[in-house]
Amino acid sequence: MAVPKKKKSSSSRNMRRSHDSITAKLSNECPNCGEPKLPHHVCSSCGYYKGREVSEAA
Repeated sequence: MAVPKKKKSSSSRNMRRSHDSITAKLSNECPNCGEPKLPHHVCSSCGYYKGREVSEAA
């Protein structure tokens, strides 16, 4: 088993863990219809993506 050569300082450990408290934004508002949608996905209610219709509305 690999063994670390040196102990990580508390500063390095805390800098690594600083990103643990960040939560991802799970949804955006569709600019066309205002419904919540996943980022970089076609809106499921109106079928728009980046201001143009790409699929039929469900």
